[in-house]
Amino acid sequence: MIDVYEVMKSVLPYRNGDLVVPTEMAVSAWADVTENSELDVPNPAMGKGSSIGLGLALACPDRRVIVWDGDGGLLMNLGSLITIADQAPKNLFHIVLDNGMYATTGGQPVPNAGGFSFAGIARESGYPQVYEFTDIDSWRIQLDNIFFQNGPVMIVIKSFPLMPDWSNLRRRKIKSSARIAHDSIG
Repeated sequence: MIDVYEVMKSVLPYRNGDLVVPTEMAVSAWADVTENSELDVPNPAMGKGSSIGLGLALACPDRRVIVWDGDGGLLMNLGSLITIADQAPKNLFHIVLDNGMYATTGGQPVPNAGGFSFAGIARESGYPQVYEFTDIDSWRIQLDNIFFQNGPVMIVIKSFPLMPDWSNLRRRKIKSSARIAHDSIG
């Protein structure tokens, strides 16, 4: 298992103006390590990172697009892998943080956790380059090769979960939220 922050930090020297689409729990982790937030396209919606990444890769073919996807979110949109393989954007790098759980919603296990392989699904969907890492050293050694290949590239990182710290969540008072909702329709 690999620490997500270490994985993300190791990508920074290779970024070179790339667009980065962090999803779900990766949004806050990437925000902690990014060195160019103007090129970040954070997407907290589960299941949409791969589709947004594909759209950006097709719209910006001269710029690399890196998606930090969660395993639970990708399970909600597995069909996007086939579409990505069909469109074959050479500039798309799809990184899946596979921790076997829905960390965003409290740590419930994803269905059939450990009983399938995202790398295998990506390969069978038609991704030409597929990698899976369980240790940070192997990941770092391969970075020079990975980020200079034509995509789409799927990279599965067996990672420790990023659990939300709900104690730091800022909340609006119900009264003000109700007023905003009322004013918006009235």
